[in-house]
Amino acid sequence: MRRRVSPDEELMTALYTEHYAVLLSFVLRYVHDRHRAEDLVQETLLRAWKHIDHLDTDPGRTRSYLLTIARNVVTNAWRAEQRRPHLVADEAAVNAMPSADNVDEMVEGWLVAEALERLSADHQAVVRAMYYEGQSVADAARKLSVPEGTVKSRAYYAVRALRTVFEEMGVLR
Repeated sequence: MRRRVSPDEELMTALYTEHYAVLLSFVLRYVHDRHRAEDLVQETLLRAWKHIDHLDTDPGRTRSYLLTIARNVVTNAWRAEQRRPHLVADEAAVNAMPSADNVDEMVEGWLVAEALERLSADHQAVVRAMYYEGQSVADAARKLSVPEGTVKSRAYYAVRALRTVFEEMGVLR
């Protein structure tokens, strides 16, 4: 059983076979990516199909009508592309961009340093070994020459003391 083809479908098939190559070469003048150009030609033919009642059967007028649609599609695509931010692949350009200032990080560092100075020397040593130097409990215990259990309890009480100091400083609620 053959499917009945409407006159509009026959017209679009004829437009595609007669004008696709011309439209593609026209679009490729402005778009240097073949896949992108093919997409734009498809968009052109889709717009022509949506307004198929405006098509004139004269071949010269049909081609000029399709080329006008193609020009508009290319122009719209270019405008849309200009509105999007461009990705920069140049490392030197990326590195030359100014970075956000680190004032917040500096203030936090001063607050933490001030809070650490309010701790006892034993608690400071454990916090520095475990949290700043990234040592394990066993490594910190060997470095500080104390049992592992002592390091664990000093770390626990140091964190509690830091929380209290931060609350006194108004950093935590």
